[in-house]
Amino acid sequence: MNIAHPFREGNGRSARIWLDLILKKRLGQCVDWSLIDKRSYLDAMVRSAVDPKPIKQLLEAALTDKISDRETFMKGIDYSYYYEQED
Repeated sequence: MNIAHPFREGNGRSARIWLDLILKKRLGQCVDWSLIDKRSYLDAMVRSAVDPKPIKQLLEAALTDKISDRETFMKGIDYSYYYEQED
């Protein structure tokens, strides 16, 4: 999804929302984004076009069944913007 999304701005946020929706529907889980280090995530995303294992491992380690938890949802939004910010 990250590669197919036509715009650079918002690309990561869109992919994370899309991924969480798929995981909720198919697995009854979502990603607790607060458990994923920014640098590790961004590095894994860059590599994901040629090697999806690092990003899969990060995401699997951060899965939670708190799909209806407001705090988890809001942390996901906050972290989505945090990942996009310049250091």
